[in-house]
Amino acid sequence: MQVQLTNRQQHILWATVRHYIATAEPVGSKALVEEYDLGVSSATIRNVMGVLEKSGLLYQPHTSAGRIPSDSGYRIYVDQLITPSLRDTTRTEVLAKEVESALQQHLQWEDWSLEILLQGAAQILASLSGCISLITMPQTNTASVRHLQLVQIETGRIMLILVTDSYETHSKLMDLPPARSETKPDPEVIDRELQIVSNFLNSHLRGRSLLEISTLDWSQLDREFQSYGEFLKNSVAELAHRSAAPAATQIMVRGLAEVLRQPEFSQLQQVKTIIQLLEEEQEQLWRLIFEEPELDDTHKSKVTVRIGAENPLEPIRTCSLISSTYRRGAVPLGSVGVLGPTRLDYESAIAVVAAAADYLSEAFS
Repeated sequence: MQVQLTNRQQHILWATVRHYIATAEPVGSKALVEEYDLGVSSATIRNVMGVLEKSGLLYQPHTSAGRIPSDSGYRIYVDQLITPSLRDTTRTEVLAKEVESALQQHLQWEDWSLEILLQGAAQILASLSGCISLITMPQTNTASVRHLQLVQIETGRIMLILVTDSYETHSKLMDLPPARSETKPDPEVIDRELQIVSNFLNSHLRGRSLLEISTLDWSQLDREFQSYGEFLKNSVAELAHRSAAPAATQIMVRGLAEVLRQPEFSQLQQVKTIIQLLEEEQEQLWRLIFEEPELDDTHKSKVTVRIGAENPLEPIRTCSLISSTYRRGAVPLGSVGVLGPTRLDYESAIAVVAAAADYLSEAFS
């Protein structure tokens, strides 16, 4: 939204947004005179607030009240007024360091499962932002092979197990080739042969991406494994293709109780629709927050801010959603986000999301 404001209009809009964020009460000119050094009279502030209201940036909830920011007012605040001249850069820098320090201290990457780690990260993010935090599990279509194993389950039946570099496990049951099933060799012989094939597969496939394996040219398999070639080609390629297919993944959600204490969530029906979205309709939310944003000048993911009606999902059209992606190198793996009322401390929320995304990107890289 492009709205040309004078310096005075910018400062009064900035002060109005900041005051409303802090108090949740409609803002009058007297409050701005008392709280902010704007260098103008109360009458001048009232006139400017009237102009901002006509521009759609402020509105009055009722005629005798002060004014509060509209979605458009918040958008101008985020896009134009969170600038070095107006924002508290020291506060946001300290908050970013606090996020990184908390994640480093409380997450044990060597000992915990990935799901538990991201649950912990989501809890830290919720605590520091005061919002609902959202962290998606990594996308498997960007994963690579860490280990493959063929295991005999019963006579003539084996299982192919694939472990990705993010420690996710996928498996597929298969029948041995007909010739092998008919001869019914000693199970110990089968186990030894499967181990040989497993070693062969690992030596050739470890470190390759799942997408690469699903389209791999298998004609170069060693001749000694020709009897396994066709059925392994189909089975491994099918498993890799299925595992690599982009799909909505689980979203770690934390901080619901805290944010629902905000006055904006006093209506029970609104709360119920948000909870239903978070618990039962995660795929819709995942598709909204897991998109690949453009990179900034330092090749980090930019933070996306959706305010109020900018959100396409009806349950959160009175909320603001701030998100970014975490990556392995240039490849997006998942998303980090916070969800709260439009009356949100945007500077802090943006700093928290950016710091968490940067930390997870470094951890996965």
